[in-house]
Amino acid sequence: MFGNWLKTSILMAAIVALFGSVGMALGGAGGMLIALLLAGGMNAWAYWYSDKAVLKMYNAQEVDERSAPQFYNMVRELSQRAGLPMPKVYIIDEAQPNAFATGRNPEHAAVAATTGIMRILSERELRGVMAHELAHVRNRDTLISTVSATVAGAISSLAQFGFLFAGHNSNENRNVHPLVALVIMILAPIAAALIQMAISRAREFGADRGGAEISGDPLALAQALDKIERYAKGMPLETAELHPETAQMMIINPLSGSDVAGLFRTHPHTADRIARLQQLARELA
Repeated sequence: MFGNWLKTSILMAAIVALFGSVGMALGGAGGMLIALLLAGGMNAWAYWYSDKAVLKMYNAQEVDERSAPQFYNMVRELSQRAGLPMPKVYIIDEAQPNAFATGRNPEHAAVAATTGIMRILSERELRGVMAHELAHVRNRDTLISTVSATVAGAISSLAQFGFLFAGHNSNENRNVHPLVALVIMILAPIAAALIQMAISRAREFGADRGGAEISGDPLALAQALDKIERYAKGMPLETAELHPETAQMMIINPLSGSDVAGLFRTHPHTADRIARLQQLARELA
């Protein structure tokens, strides 16, 4: 648990430092102060409300034991196995097979799955997927993902409005060259994305292992990952395309575009994840 809190702290520090650096470069001390205040406000908002914003963004509908008994009871049984409080359960009416977890801590967590994933997976495979999402909750990865998604988007907005800071550096009484401002506007969102994606890749491996331990069936999750990736490639998820900062929350990358390089991957290679799960199955056997 300490390791996950440390990762969260490092992420927060990196995001705040990036906000401050952009503000300092474009607006001097005044710009840095504005950027840091904005960063603090965004972090506070993300901590308390970003989970609700993401669920609303995807038009997720909460279900219970009456409206989706099989799915709800599956999540409840897995939560008990994981030693977690029962999270809120949501279904997203989307053809693309995918799922995610969100919430600032296990006491305020939610898991969501698309109708597409519930349609293509067997009960055993879906159980492996939901165990993976509950592992994110148990590891407190959900706080990292919701905060990083929110703040990465905010950094992009700050960079786009960078020229509002440029030219008002009261400490040095000189304008920022427009080309410098342009470079910062381009590089700041990239830096934020790199921070977000590096953390995302690391935590996916941990959630795969944790989910396999919760379900007791590593091969079910391996089979689910293989099936989800094959189906998801031909089914765009419009909300994720409009809000790519949320892509790293999903169990499989929902974006239609291919990664330019390894650093820009939102998720580890699925083949690597499957290989690790297969190795874990051999170890448990």
